[in-house]
Amino acid sequence: MQVSISAGLAHGVSSPGASGALTPAQALDRLLSGTGITYRMTGNTAMLQRLIDNGVGGALQLDPVQVQGVAVPPQAIIDNVPPPYAGGQVATGGQVGLFGNRGVMNTPFSQTSYTAETVENQQARTVTEVLANNPSVRMATSETSFVPTTYIRGFFVAPWDVSFNGLYGVLPGQTISADLAERVELLLGPSALLSGMPPQGSIGGLLNIVPKRAVETPITRVTTNYAMNSQFGGHVDVGRRFGDNKEWGVRFNGSYRGGNTAVQNQSQEMGLLALALDYRGERARLAVDLGYQRQYATAPFRNFGINPGIAIPAAPTATSNVAQPWSYSDIEDRFGSLRGEFDISEEWTVYGVLGGRTTRSNTIGGRPTITNAMGNLTNPIQYIPFLNQTDSEEVGIRGRFDTGPIHHQVSLVANRQFTVTSNQFPTLTTVTSNIYNPTFVASPNVPFLNPNRASDSLAYSYGFGHTMSGADDRVQLIWGLRQQQIESNNYNNASGVLTGSYSSGALTPAVGVVFKPWENVSVYGSYMQGLQPGSIVPANFANAGQVLPPFVSNQFEIGAKVDWGRLITTLALFQITQPSGIANASNNTFTADGEQRNRGIELNAMGLLTDQVRVLGGVTFLQGRLQKTGNALTDGKVATGVPDVQLNVGLEWDMPWVRGLTLTGRTIYTSAQYYDNANTQQIPGWVRFDVGARYGFEVQGRPLSAKLNVLNVGNNNYWESANSLFGLAMGAPRTVLVSLSADF
Repeated sequence: MQVSISAGLAHGVSSPGASGALTPAQALDRLLSGTGITYRMTGNTAMLQRLIDNGVGGALQLDPVQVQGVAVPPQAIIDNVPPPYAGGQVATGGQVGLFGNRGVMNTPFSQTSYTAETVENQQARTVTEVLANNPSVRMATSETSFVPTTYIRGFFVAPWDVSFNGLYGVLPGQTISADLAERVELLLGPSALLSGMPPQGSIGGLLNIVPKRAVETPITRVTTNYAMNSQFGGHVDVGRRFGDNKEWGVRFNGSYRGGNTAVQNQSQEMGLLALALDYRGERARLAVDLGYQRQYATAPFRNFGINPGIAIPAAPTATSNVAQPWSYSDIEDRFGSLRGEFDISEEWTVYGVLGGRTTRSNTIGGRPTITNAMGNLTNPIQYIPFLNQTDSEEVGIRGRFDTGPIHHQVSLVANRQFTVTSNQFPTLTTVTSNIYNPTFVASPNVPFLNPNRASDSLAYSYGFGHTMSGADDRVQLIWGLRQQQIESNNYNNASGVLTGSYSSGALTPAVGVVFKPWENVSVYGSYMQGLQPGSIVPANFANAGQVLPPFVSNQFEIGAKVDWGRLITTLALFQITQPSGIANASNNTFTADGEQRNRGIELNAMGLLTDQVRVLGGVTFLQGRLQKTGNALTDGKVATGVPDVQLNVGLEWDMPWVRGLTLTGRTIYTSAQYYDNANTQQIPGWVRFDVGARYGFEVQGRPLSAKLNVLNVGNNNYWESANSLFGLAMGAPRTVLVSLSADF
């Protein structure tokens, strides 16, 4: 059961005051008075708890109550975050691109929305760390890298391909602080229809960040934190609503952490300032998000390459580091967005949003290449000045209407994104070293360089989505079309001369069906496409200069979801085929006839196993194959970086005999992976255990929470992932995280 409480409408109770009615928080206080039920706010949702007397104390989680000062229509995005599910770790739904917010049970895709409560309880420092809860996600770079990236469903997902409330080109492009997120939403598989083509064309999944907003209950939370070896920091989260009906909102998040990590010679700093302003009227809503993020790392990690035909040596000690102590990465992001919505009627809403980002960075570092099985390597050190400037816009309309017994929801959207990238890559020196016994040399002279334009790109699209439902939403048909156009120019970043231009487009359809034989069971099937820019054939081929069409990936997925009341279990079976360019030796041409096919089975569970035990995670079985490669040595081989089994299972236990104490544990397992397309180089499987505890208590009426998390508690040494394009990623060493939060 879910109850919605709006200002002045709480069972007809009212009190004298400026508005003549109770606020939602006051209404909740009055309604729950004397019942023994308490609540805590998460977003615009009150999570109810009833204390139970079993001789040792404890609390029973009840159903969520949605609390809003002004009711918003279901097609809205602003002030319409889906409430948390039982247990508070995930939400009951999330954004699905042009279709707006949809519940998990009404989505014909695999979708998980992690809450701010999960971020805080796990002390996740970056958005990438939140994804450690999902068995379909693996790190493509080391977790101690300055640019953490991922594989999703076995495909690489670029760090730039993360949307902000559905809009690409806004968030920091390399590392995203988790402190600004109210939701971390992950939809698995290609998603060209939903939000348009991602800037880098990633097809593994759609990652969307929903920002924090001011809620009905004032928030003033101060957190101090520590991470081994000597990283200290803090986080301030302040939110207030103003006005007779709390129509004005301000939410500020500021955080900083810095110091030495558990890795040799490495220090990391990250600072964030995020300001969210919003207005909600009877028919109009406005939201402004402004952010500044700065990160600095010494001796930053890079993946290892390895020469062909060499057995991959055992992973070195997880705390070791071949990066030169004087190498560094300095990244600064300024970003923001403005979103407005207007309700033409209760059924129709028009909206517009614009945003942008400027990323400046200077990096001195290299990608080491292992040259023999003893672990010797060469490491060319480059100086990389970098500038990326992006602006994005979107306008659209969403509405709903009925034709007899059939309910319709429609969306029409147009968006545009323009990006300019400038960089240089001069090599300063080359170091000969070893992964087990690194060699360090004196710092070379580093010339100051302004990055020159390397590329610019323009992507724009027009999309239409339509949902038809009947029989009390037991049967739903979801479909849509998006026309995408891609234009880009590449330049010689030394001379500024134009070296190539690209212009092409594609129509990407999608369709999904949801059938509910029972109210709590959803059976679904869907077809979705992913889109990546094609390429210009290089000069050494007979068809040099030919513009290949965009690479269109295809996904078929079927599955079932069961909501047991306090626990959701899901089963998904999928197949993704991704085209690729191959060289044809018979006629010396380069074509887009290659293909990688990933098939998988995903089993997941989220919610409450018992009143005191929560579960989050599951297992993914993958089969990645190379097809149509044009080479007998690689045809039918296992795709690189695609393990057979990925398992992530986390449990939380509220100890019944110590009120406020929760113990946590998580297991992450990954089977063996191949590094090369011929399947001659392989890394072994690995397993990692994380443990933790948190304790909530009060001091002079102030709620406090102490948290302890230990990642890789066994301090295992392992290669985390392997791929000939992106290299070998080292697993992170044992990391201890401690924090203390106080609410004022």
